[in-house]
Amino acid sequence: MSTATATASSYIIRSPDVCGGQPVIAGTRTPVKSIVGYYKLGMSVEEILEGLPHLSPAQVFAALSYYHDHQAEIEQDIADSRVETLIARYGLKALPDGRLVPEKNGE
Repeated sequence: MSTATATASSYIIRSPDVCGGQPVIAGTRTPVKSIVGYYKLGMSVEEILEGLPHLSPAQVFAALSYYHDHQAEIEQDIADSRVETLIARYGLKALPDGRLVPEKNGE
């Protein structure tokens, strides 16, 4: 079992065993990039907290602070998670119902 790597914030950790080592809110599996994604959609911290009631305001602000200190890294994580990127990387095909299947099996 791997151990978590501390970051400058006590609210943000990285562990190879949690979300592939992406920065997450400590004690959760909530990635920083998820908080940033909601924020970039125009959600306020209060709205993010309504949708993620297991988080505290300090945790959400820490995620946003971490993003501003590591913007290139988090933007790359977001880009790598886009559906188009996953389709190209894994040779997938999007079906009309939204499911992703291997290209050869998606007739």
